Amino acid sequence: MSVDSSAIPPDDPTRALTVADRDSPGVRHVALVGDTYSILVSGEDTAGAYCLIDMLVPDGGGPPPHRHDFEESFTLLEGELLFTFRGRATTVHAGSTVNIPANAPHVFKNVSGAPARMLCLCVPAGLDAFFVEVGDPLDSRTSPHPELDAEQRSERSRRIAALAPNYRTELLRR
Repeated sequence: MSVDSSAIPPDDPTRALTVADRDSPGVRHVALVGDTYSILVSGEDTAGAYCLIDMLVPDGGGPPPHRHDFEESFTLLEGELLFTFRGRATTVHAGSTVNIPANAPHVFKNVSGAPARMLCLCVPAGLDAFFVEVGDPLDSRTSPHPELDAEQRSERSRRIAALAPNYRTELLRR
């Protein structure tokens, strides 16, 4: 099978090579729902094609049930997570990759007894911008999260719920 090279657009020299390590200067880290999310490759880096997020999830941590209108894939690097997909629970171990189709209800919880770490790939990008807008900025992936009182936690929940639709995300009831 031959490929017509005229069908491939020319190189865009305005786009740069992205090299990121979770500890590199310039990587944005945010605290959200008790987790730490490090934006390795943002939608800005990929012209909106995708984003890649390094997620550090404490034991018992994870987001509330939700769904969104984009593909999401997780590669578990450390730990063990319980993924609930369309109401069915599956335990996933380090070394596994999970793909969540667009619009499917899902949630995950760290059940390993220790921090879990995974890479999250979203196509197209957008979840990265949502996390930056609703999360609390951290200096590094190991920085302590801000200590929030009940009113501040409530305000964060209201902000997440209000902004989620702007990022094609729907929060679901537990």
